[in-house]
Amino acid sequence: MCAPGPAAPPPLGEAEFAALMAPFAPVILPVVVGCSGGADSLALAWLAQRWSGGRAIAVICDHGLRPESAAEAVQVAERLRRAGLPVALRRLGLRPGPGLQARAREARRAALLGACREFGATHLLLGHHAGDQAETVLLRALAGSGPRGLAAMAPVSVAAEALVLRPLLGVPRARLEATCRAAGLSWVEDPSNADPRFARARLRAAGGAAGAEAAAPAFAARRARLEEALAARAAGALRLLPEGCARLDRAALGGDAIAIALFARLLRVVAGRPHAPAEARAAALLARGQGTLGGARLLASGWVVREVPAAACPAVPGTVWDGRFRLLAAPEGHMIGPLGRAEAARLRGRHRHLPAAALAALPALRHARDGMLAAVPHLAYPDREAAARFPLRFAPRGGPLTEG
Repeated sequence: MCAPGPAAPPPLGEAEFAALMAPFAPVILPVVVGCSGGADSLALAWLAQRWSGGRAIAVICDHGLRPESAAEAVQVAERLRRAGLPVALRRLGLRPGPGLQARAREARRAALLGACREFGATHLLLGHHAGDQAETVLLRALAGSGPRGLAAMAPVSVAAEALVLRPLLGVPRARLEATCRAAGLSWVEDPSNADPRFARARLRAAGGAAGAEAAAPAFAARRARLEEALAARAAGALRLLPEGCARLDRAALGGDAIAIALFARLLRVVAGRPHAPAEARAAALLARGQGTLGGARLLASGWVVREVPAAACPAVPGTVWDGRFRLLAAPEGHMIGPLGRAEAARLRGRHRHLPAAALAALPALRHARDGMLAAVPHLAYPDREAAARFPLRFAPRGGPLTEG
């Protein structure tokens, strides 16, 4: 008598998906879903549409690297429309050459975040699943990543345009394929996933990630522990202000690995950079007690301030100036740029608790026609009513200090 084979994996149900989305609450609708046409992103789009009450927008990005990709993108769009989803198609037009996969990821991310801005969505959903998580950790391990890299992908990360959510990191791909079959959705297999030119494809061909998929929850737990440790240290060692600077308590921060990692992140946040400086360089600066690194400046008093802010640019709503401040609204005919030392000295009495360097780096709005100062929102200048016309949000380009 033959033993029964393994049971087919069940599809991911709507209630189960709602439970996966619950930790991200509140999620503001509509949401944008990045959809490549694979089983993972198709299942995510289908589930998100039902979870959101019909307020999920599937955005398909055609990289244009294969002759048939345009027709495939149109086919995927039609399948999603038949399933009841609104769809937007973006042609990226990438050129072959070095660093193709990295360039493709960056272009797709930029297009998806641009769609969030276009549709007024503050949340972007991506379909990375347990297999992707395991492969990512193995590839980072092979590349010599440190503890942060080996903590795997985060379920939520922050971009200036939207929060990026990955609700499926603990879900095996087989269940997402079952979800597509149950919904009557056929998916597309990207041939680049089997192209031996790419490290991820070679890893899959060797079966390297198969056993690691079961460890995806452990990877997620490792990241959670790291973020908890960083958040706990930050709570007692520093105060990050909405003016884009921070006050550091050196004694409470300490000098261990958590302290160095946290300090490197703080430099990234204050400088508005996408990535933190190398931890060895951050440790050297912390040991010196003052100096500059990566666009941020550590003062002997313990303040961490922006070193040299970006130049002025048109004050268009949605602009993220200096990689740090997102302008939510603004009347026409204005520029946004640094307040500068002279104006900071003149307005010193309005914010005496901040160092002069932090004041000089504040965003200021000026009339485009004559350069005259119109408003400094953080100083309520010239008055609260005028400053309220230029609402700003501190939204550092690389995301918040911690993910907790």
